[in-house]
This record gives sequence, C-alpha cells and structure tokens, in this order.
Amino acid sequence: MHDEERLGELLRLLRPAPQGWVTAAQELPAARRSLDEIVARAEADREFREALIADLEAALEQAGYERDSRVLDELRQRLADR
Repeated sequence: MHDEERLGELLRLLRPAPQGWVTAAQELPAARRSLDEIVARAEADREFREALIADLEAALEQAGYERDSRVLDELRQRLADR
C-alpha cells in the first residue's frame, strides 16, 4: 500500500493533462446541465419538442440557448433515443 506522501510523489511525476482536456472538464458540468434542461423542457412542452424536431438549431436560438456543435450532436442523439 502507498501512503499519501508516496502517492503525491507519484502524481508529481506525471505530465500535466493537455489543455484541451482541462478545458473540456471545466465546461462539461455546465453543458450537461444545459442538455438536461433542454431535454426536460422538450419532454414537458409538446410545442417546444416539435420545434426542436422540426429545426433544432432555430428552436434553440429562439429559446435563447447558445448553439454549440457538441451540444447539438448530443441533443440529436438524446431526442432520437426518446
């Protein structure tokens, strides 16, 4: 078994994570909340859901959401799965 000091020494030997990974990890929680909010709204609001299905990008823009290709891809997947 390793004690905390030894684990700290081993962690210091690792190279830093690439900046892209760090940025993605920082953005992920907010993106998930936004995705969950949009899907929940689509489940509760038939008109919003139909607008998303008809034109996802326009419906999101109309509702005040930022258009991000990763979010759009994930939303398309989530909506298709339902």
